[in-house]
Amino acid sequence: MKKRATYKGIYRPTNPSKYAGDPTKIVYRSNWERKFMVYCDKNDDIIYWASEELAIPYINPIDKKRHRYFPDFIIKTKKGKRYMIEIKPSSQTKKPTPKLKRSKAFMRESLEYIKNVAKWQAADVYCNDNGLEFKIFTEKELGIY
Repeated sequence: MKKRATYKGIYRPTNPSKYAGDPTKIVYRSNWERKFMVYCDKNDDIIYWASEELAIPYINPIDKKRHRYFPDFIIKTKKGKRYMIEIKPSSQTKKPTPKLKRSKAFMRESLEYIKNVAKWQAADVYCNDNGLEFKIFTEKELGIY
């Protein structure tokens, strides 16, 4: 299984007019996000896209406080379909499996999963209220194995 890259950088679009936001400040936080940016930028069926330009409020069930979730991408297609896309390794989209001995790693993964589920539930509500479809893309959807 390939690990998620940890590098980040600034993406320079070849079609800056398609970007909904400041095209000089597009930050990617992994090579998976960068790969999806290239796809959005070069795909003729996508008429606009944005990366982390929208803040969705949610309550973190761990600290019971209000936070803001910035989905990885918002895209609109030529057919008028609008999507909110989150890029995550498939391992982070499933509830962690408890081991015989509960390790710090298991606790960290569990807390992250609980927080992500709260974010994704808030994203679903936002999408339902605003005519978007929420999708989580993993290595499978990105063609990375």
